[in-house]
Amino acid sequence: MASADKPRVQRIAINTGGGDAPGLNAVIRAATLAALRNGWEVLGIRRGYMGLLEEQVDDEPGVFPLTEHAVRGITHLGGTILGTTTRGNPFGLEVRQPDGTWGTVDRSDEIVERFRALGIDALIAIGGDGSLGIAHALQQKGLPVIGVPKTIDNDLAATDMTFGFQTAVEVATDAIGRLHSTAEAHQRVMVVELMGRHTGWIALESGLAGGADVILIPEIPYHVERIAAKVRDRDTSGRRFSIIVAAEGACPADGEASYADASGRYGGIAERLARQLEELTGKEARVLVLGHIQRGGTPIAYDRSLALRFGAAAVRCIAEGSLGTMVALQGKHVRSVPLGDAVRELKRVSPATDDAVLTGRQLGVSFGDADG
Repeated sequence: MASADKPRVQRIAINTGGGDAPGLNAVIRAATLAALRNGWEVLGIRRGYMGLLEEQVDDEPGVFPLTEHAVRGITHLGGTILGTTTRGNPFGLEVRQPDGTWGTVDRSDEIVERFRALGIDALIAIGGDGSLGIAHALQQKGLPVIGVPKTIDNDLAATDMTFGFQTAVEVATDAIGRLHSTAEAHQRVMVVELMGRHTGWIALESGLAGGADVILIPEIPYHVERIAAKVRDRDTSGRRFSIIVAAEGACPADGEASYADASGRYGGIAERLARQLEELTGKEARVLVLGHIQRGGTPIAYDRSLALRFGAAAVRCIAEGSLGTMVALQGKHVRSVPLGDAVRELKRVSPATDDAVLTGRQLGVSFGDADG
């Protein structure tokens, strides 16, 4: 929690964890430059926390100085100069057992000890709900942490917006818009699968902006027969093609979501829907899975600006002694909120009250449920 006394800060560290998102490098640059102007030393940790456990990562030091030169000209770059990983939870790192099987080991105490040995006064942890959950657990072990919300899913309840989301929506909207002409030319059903995990924000915003006829999100269980009815209705009215946008975690009312593998990773909903709709409508259906294109490449101006604001605000929090918090956009202002509160729940679409859902229904968009 926030400290009443401003700490004497000499050295901070920055890491990025979980999936990448457009704007990560902008946060790194802003936090580094702001900290250097305060007279602090800044260290970068490669691949989440793994750089603290491995002296060399891909023939490079696991921890290295972030200087003005190191962050020059990176605001517009996608990815992260620090690298990242989705398998770097120090509370449960995968290791091979003597019998050849895989197990997990808790190395969180090593992380805390390594921080202390390096004389790090605070960590700026940039991540989504999973990465910030890890940061919160480390904070409870005594590690001074400031969180920065990063996820293209926009699913952290404590902030109005996460950087990376608007770029993902822009990429998806452009792809959906480009499908209209080819779908109409061939009179096909086009099913577009988008990321978002447990929430439908990307599919909802890009589907609405891209002129989708059907939008499927995890918060609204769908009936495939109602989707087929929408396709047939369009055919009857002379619109012999349909664009369907499906969030990867969308789930049928009488079944479960589609999974790519036994790990619980979503995948395959577009392919499943396409085959079902071909059987129900007799129309040819094609699939587009955007996948990691949504999180790659140059961030749009909004995400660059928000990321820079978040990075600078994180440094202000450290200087003010507001540790154990996360920076968050609330209205027009960036504020700090308790890190534990920030990771307590996901922000999900409210089908009954969300303006985008209500707008979609008024425009005749089907969500595959009883209301359309």
